[in-house]
Amino acid sequence: MALGWKLHGDGATVSSSTIVAPDERLSWGRTIGLGVQHVVAMFGATFLVPLITGFPPSTTLLFSGIGTILFLLITGNRLPSYLGSSFAFLAPIGAATKIGGIPLALSGIIVVGVLLAIVGAIVHLAGAGWIDRLMPPVVSGAIVALIGFNLAPAARDNFTKAPVVALITLAAIILVTVLFKGLIGRLSIVIGVAVGYVAALVGGQVDLSKVGEAAWIGLPTFTAPAFDAGQLAVYLGFVPVVLALVAENVGHVKGVGQLTGRDLTPLTGRALFADGVSTVLAGAGGGSATTTYGENIGVMAATRVFSTAAYWVAAIVAILLGLSPKVGMIISSVPAGVLGGATTALYGLIGVIGIRIWVENRVDFAKPKNQLTAGIALIMGIADFTFSFGGATFGGIIVGTIAAIVVYHLMDLVGRARGTDPATPEASDQAHAATGAVPAEPRAD
Repeated sequence: MALGWKLHGDGATVSSSTIVAPDERLSWGRTIGLGVQHVVAMFGATFLVPLITGFPPSTTLLFSGIGTILFLLITGNRLPSYLGSSFAFLAPIGAATKIGGIPLALSGIIVVGVLLAIVGAIVHLAGAGWIDRLMPPVVSGAIVALIGFNLAPAARDNFTKAPVVALITLAAIILVTVLFKGLIGRLSIVIGVAVGYVAALVGGQVDLSKVGEAAWIGLPTFTAPAFDAGQLAVYLGFVPVVLALVAENVGHVKGVGQLTGRDLTPLTGRALFADGVSTVLAGAGGGSATTTYGENIGVMAATRVFSTAAYWVAAIVAILLGLSPKVGMIISSVPAGVLGGATTALYGLIGVIGIRIWVENRVDFAKPKNQLTAGIALIMGIADFTFSFGGATFGGIIVGTIAAIVVYHLMDLVGRARGTDPATPEASDQAHAATGAVPAEPRAD
């Protein structure tokens, strides 16, 4: 692994026919500016996760930066990517927190991180073909969609606490998205939150008392995880997140590879392993679980700069922000109404991303196999079907995920054996890459 970067051209410009490759950089002044731009791109989604879950925002920012550095090191500084907070964990974290508080939720995050790292090691040794066979597009799309739609009641609860502020926030997100292109359009979530925050300030709904008391520089709050062998159902509730993260990471690797014109598939196992290690580290210290961010892939596509040097800058800036308790308290002061407006858009976007996976991969819904796989999984996830077995309770996400995998493969097996359903061809790399640039995270476009 080399941490040195070749200077691209004159270090100041990028022609319309070239890109700045991962092992290249522009001048350090421009690279620092691009790094800060990546921080801005990831910030809106990353700080919303701890606000929703009750985790300390400063701790989340700190581990986000550390996780990004680990990712760059483990992937040999060849795969430009930022690790921000994952929205896929929201539902299981919410369930775990109600039972055993944040420490139990952190232990669930660690379980997912360990499993993801194991999957990464297997992919590195055996290749990623088995992932496509286990989770064809109709299955992976259903899992991503039900994770987003399962969260709809949480968005409604926050929205109804301050409907006027929530409506202002949601309207601002919609208007910014439709009025602006490029980076500003991609930042519609964070801009909408800022507009809603101002509206909440005017309405006297923001408590700033703790902001003034917080120091500018200091360590964030660290929380230790607490494992409980008696909470098997809680841990099983986290397992479907592994499948979503695998699909997400694989898609991102293919997406960046397509944009850079390089075959980055051999780095897939490393990427999964790195995300797993980063998630374990975050869970061990009280931060939100991490995932690769499509927002930042969008920034690279727009700027044509894929230099990993910019991500080192972004990671360092995130760490510095995490070491400011005052920044953390400002984030923590965002009221419920603002969250309600933002999450109404965010959770819907996560669900629609699952649907986009179907569209981009041309899933044939004329086939009963695909109809029933998607339909049953979505109903179970959205309605939050809950089953109890052996004293353990399993919620809609895990039930819907299991249903998607079992229904698809059972119908596929029987259909091929009976000759009533020919084998479905695997999706092309181009289709995966087209979907890969869209994560299981919110994006303005």
